[in-house]
Formats: sequence, C-alpha cells, structure tokens
Amino acid sequence: MGEQNIATGARVYESRGNKATRQGFGEALLEIGREDDAVVALCADLTGSLHMQHFKKEFPERFFQVGIAEANMVSMAAGMATTGKKPFAGTFAVFATGRVYDQIRQSVCYSDLDVKICASHAGLTLGEDGATHQILEDIGLMRGLPRMTVVVPCDFSETKRAVRALAVHEGPAYLRFGRPSVPDFTLDEDGFEIGKSIELHPGKDVTVIACGIMVWRALEAARILEKEGVTVRVINMHTIKPIDRLAIVRAANDTGAIVTAEEHQVHNGLGDAVAHVCAENIPVPIEMVGVEDSFGESGKPEELMAKYKLTTEDILEKIYLALRRKQ
Repeated sequence: MGEQNIATGARVYESRGNKATRQGFGEALLEIGREDDAVVALCADLTGSLHMQHFKKEFPERFFQVGIAEANMVSMAAGMATTGKKPFAGTFAVFATGRVYDQIRQSVCYSDLDVKICASHAGLTLGEDGATHQILEDIGLMRGLPRMTVVVPCDFSETKRAVRALAVHEGPAYLRFGRPSVPDFTLDEDGFEIGKSIELHPGKDVTVIACGIMVWRALEAARILEKEGVTVRVINMHTIKPIDRLAIVRAANDTGAIVTAEEHQVHNGLGDAVAHVCAENIPVPIEMVGVEDSFGESGKPEELMAKYKLTTEDILEKIYLALRRKQ
C-alpha cells in the first residue's frame, strides 16, 4: 500500500479495510482538542452518531449538548467564535444545512466567523432513514454562501486530515461526511491542503473528478479501463469551494474529456462547479454521475446507490460516453 508504481511513478492505492468517515471525524476532533484549548464542540443530540463522545468524555467543560435545537447550536457557535473559541458544531447534514440555513448565512458567513459546520449522514448512503434525511442538496446550499469553505473527504483517513486542516483554517467552513463504513485507502503522505485537489491515478484519455465516497469507485473504474488500454486520470476533489481551478483546466487540456462523480444532486454540486471552470477556460465534453433531480428513498445503501446510478459501472458508462463525445 502506497508503494510506487515503477512504470508511472504513481502511488498504488489499496483498501486497508472499511471504516466510517464519521469515526475519522470523532478521532480527529479529540486530537485537535488535546492540541488547542480554544477548540470547543457542540452537538444536537447526536453525540454517538458523530463519534463526539470521546471529546465529551475528555473535555466535558468544552462540550455543549444543545439537544434537538440546531438553530440555537449554530447561533451559540457563532457567539463563541466572537470570543476567540474555535467551535465545531456537529449534527446530521440535513439539519446542519437545510434547517439552519438562515443562522449559517446571517450569523456565520455574513459575520465571517470561525465556525465549522460538521455534517454527518449525508447522501443516499444514510440508507433506511429515507428521503427526508438523505440530503442531496447540501453542497449546493453551502457553496452558494459567500466566505464559506466546503470540504468533502473521501475516507476515514482523509476525514482526519481534513479536520486537522480546518482546525487551523480561519473562517466559515462546511465539512461533509457519512454514515457507512467505506474503503479506507488514502495515505498520510498525500497531505491535505484546502483548495488543492489530489491526483490519485494518472491518465491521458479522460479524467474523472470525484469527491466523497465516489472517489474509490472512480479508482475502481480507472483500474478496469486500464486493462482495456484506456488511461483514466482520477482526481480527488476534496474541496468543492474554493475549487482547484488549475487542476481542472490542466485535466481538460491534457485529456480532453471529464466525468464528475458525487453522492449529491448533479445540479449545483461538484459537477456544476467543474463545468463552470471549463466553460470559462477550456470547454470539453463533460458527463456527470450523480442524482438526477430527485429525492432518495428508504433502502439499503448499496441498493440505493445502484438504483440512482452511483456505482462503478455507472462511472464506466459515463466514461465511455465522454470518450465518444471527445472523438
């Protein structure tokens, strides 16, 4: 794992087993709490679900359980930020964005305060809780806000690095992660810089730009096509805002076709952000893997991902289409 491929100079990424991104959040929150007394944590009655119990146990005086009162939680976090604290406010993504949009817009972003909105259980992989909780619009809601940074890590290890990066980043930020255990494959040597993507697989025929759990599926697609003689550049776009414009333009110029992949609506998410950059700089064929303007439903995560066309096979289908359009 992580050894160099002699032919390409690229790292080889292999899964070290499945771990939940929310677990990575909880572990990193405890670590930054130990390193910085200014870090405080707030939670809306979901301590165990977000793995915030470790921080609560070690730093009870810096942990604030607000109950099912998400709007109050964000307002409290904003107030704490004015006193020099570094609040990390955690709840489910549907509540962290849709329910408290006004508080985030007015109290956090308009006031340009150092508040981190930490949102778990995003997307279809929330599973059986169904459409009311499977928010698929949150990236769009957050990237539309001035001054807001939007981060969507792809696995347990990258979530930990993202939390650490956000701990030293000043200003409003939205961190999106999920419920299920997913392949943990990224490496500490990859680093994590807000606004700078990571190329995970080299390629010259087409580029797949993905975020969140779709990054691993993009890598799977690239390995399948490698056997067919098609080389796929895979970019982990962990920061949706500010987006890595240089990496997108370079990929469009080098490969001439792009596929985006996200566990989110295709409208106003990663796909739209990438298309915007290309339209302004170097128009190329773009295909998008994501939810096509619909709500989710109750079901097992993998069954939902298949029904809504968010699988490795769906990425492959869009790659083939992009290659045909490129020709």
